[in-house]
Amino acid sequence: MMEQPSIHVSTGDQSRAAARPRLQFFPISFFAAVLGLTGMTIAFQRAERLLGMPFAISNVLLAASLAVFVAIATFYALKAARYPDAVKREFAHPIKINFFPTISISLLLFSIAFMRLNSDVSRAFWIAGAAGHLAFTIAILSAWMQRTTLQIQHINPAWFIPMVGNIIVPIAGVEHAPAEISWFFFSIGLIFWLALFILFLNRIIFHNPLPERLTPTLFIMIAPPAIGFISYLRLMEREVSGFELDGFARILYYFALFIFIVLLTQYRQFVKIPFYLSWWAYSFPMAAITIATVLMASKTNMLFFQGLAYLLLIALAALIALLLFRTIAAIVQRKICVEDE
Repeated sequence: MMEQPSIHVSTGDQSRAAARPRLQFFPISFFAAVLGLTGMTIAFQRAERLLGMPFAISNVLLAASLAVFVAIATFYALKAARYPDAVKREFAHPIKINFFPTISISLLLFSIAFMRLNSDVSRAFWIAGAAGHLAFTIAILSAWMQRTTLQIQHINPAWFIPMVGNIIVPIAGVEHAPAEISWFFFSIGLIFWLALFILFLNRIIFHNPLPERLTPTLFIMIAPPAIGFISYLRLMEREVSGFELDGFARILYYFALFIFIVLLTQYRQFVKIPFYLSWWAYSFPMAAITIATVLMASKTNMLFFQGLAYLLLIALAALIALLLFRTIAAIVQRKICVEDE
């Protein structure tokens, strides 16, 4: 009997074969990392300007955030080109669909980060982000209205992302477009936040708890009122000369602070969760409440808010460092970009 010739597969071929399916499962939720990094950048920008921090690192953080965004966008574009059906399946998923607007929100956050550095760059990011986010909002709302397979257990705080992302638009929008456009977006985000918040309370109180993988998304509840506070201040500063704080601004901030405190009391629930990419859901809401607190400190000149702002900045930096470490470790261990991600 003739000996069958052996087939040699090079290490390079094996690596390419292993890389292809990992690219296929590259998750849209990876863009949440950009939100966290850029949110931290903006938080340090505001602290440097309003609190007079003795050192400045926001430009370094901005460069790092841009680099991460380009890397993630490149990988996802390659996935879309090579595996378009995989992208379609994500968009058809009742939970993953809500992470697509993190792309447009990333652009909006860069428009905020560049607002005092380069107005033209900020405007370009804002136009792309606002237009993209409006398109995502309409597409996802249409999907919610047309699908017959959605169940109450599908709703979780990630559903806030496509609608509440509209509240971010006015923060830079008041610099780049007529105020009515910013009010348009703000109204969409605010009203849908209230509606979705009521739906989520019904789900979390009267139905089964969130799956372990989605538990970190509870922190997303902090973001809508915190961002609403920031956005409302920007809008009112344009409308009213010398505007400081009013009752509605305080309601938004203190509700965000209350949700943050409530979640801190549940820390045992969060520390026992193994690492998932959904851990990045901690980051942007943490950045949002930090930025809001920096603004409260500058508006009230109260030592309490100044101290809280610095405490939150330290906690935010530590959180992002932990998330980066755990994410890189998970990538090395091939625990990310797998089929069940």
